[in-house]
Amino acid sequence: MKQILNRLFQHETLSKQEAYEVLVDISKETYNNEQIAAFLTVFQMRPITVDELTGFRDALLELCLPIDFEGREMIDIVGTGGDGKNTFNISTLTSFVVAGAGYQVTKHGNYGVSSACGSSNVLEYLGYEFTNDTDTLKRQLDKANICFLHAPKFHPAMKTVAPVRRAMGVKTFFNMLGPLVNPGQPKYNMLGVFNLNLSRLYQYLLQESQRNFAVIYALDGYDEISLTGNVKVVTNSGEQINHPSFYGFNKIAQESLHGGDTVPEAAKIFMDILETGGTPAQQAAVLANAGTAIQCFESHKSISDCIEIAKDSLLSQKALSKLKLLTN
Repeated sequence: MKQILNRLFQHETLSKQEAYEVLVDISKETYNNEQIAAFLTVFQMRPITVDELTGFRDALLELCLPIDFEGREMIDIVGTGGDGKNTFNISTLTSFVVAGAGYQVTKHGNYGVSSACGSSNVLEYLGYEFTNDTDTLKRQLDKANICFLHAPKFHPAMKTVAPVRRAMGVKTFFNMLGPLVNPGQPKYNMLGVFNLNLSRLYQYLLQESQRNFAVIYALDGYDEISLTGNVKVVTNSGEQINHPSFYGFNKIAQESLHGGDTVPEAAKIFMDILETGGTPAQQAAVLANAGTAIQCFESHKSISDCIEIAKDSLLSQKALSKLKLLTN
């Protein structure tokens, strides 16, 4: 590691193979926490390259516990996190709305690192039991149209660095990797990122893998469609910048997306939205994201039609029923 760090401190980059090997060694606990922290910090100081991100991704996928969903048509709806906005759990709520609308979701997630409450925190608090048992997850998917893949259950390399990430308390390249290493490798992906450079990297990698995707970056820094300003959306068919009016909503204030400062507060917001639709701003943000996710499946339908499908799922409490199926 000393040699690698010296090279990186001299502004060199890693080849795909070198990045792969470092992550494999991290998973084997070859390095101490201080060395890992120094390594992670390098990628806070400069953009990660395509080769580095690809090598890290390939290592995590090779090391992960794979799960075969036997050809089911599924989507993962997940953000990198690390945008520093501490929003309510928009991507997780979006996942339940999409499931309620009849589409299968294999949601990949973890505990919050740079936010108060990640997807794993809120679902665990609400009674969901994490598992990596394939049969259990397939039953959940067939019964509720959704299952949750808690990253540490599948990724030993992530588990190894978890204490370092918690101690650092900031986004690292593991935030960048999370959405790319869903162990079920679903055909459809709606992925939020925290900067434009990462949006371009994701576009390259997802096009290479021939998946149906939407990569989301709100130009004021959110890793989801926040409706607080314009958002860049990159799909298989191109890219565009959308104003909130594109989704049929007015621009909303940033503070209306606040997710609470504790897990119980975040869980209360989560349930309020599923049970009542939440405030107009909360509802709008969830529906804009859910409509975009549905459009990944229904590319022939307009965004307004897809948002109407999402709205029916949320307001008829179909989305809520899917959560109850997983937690009761």
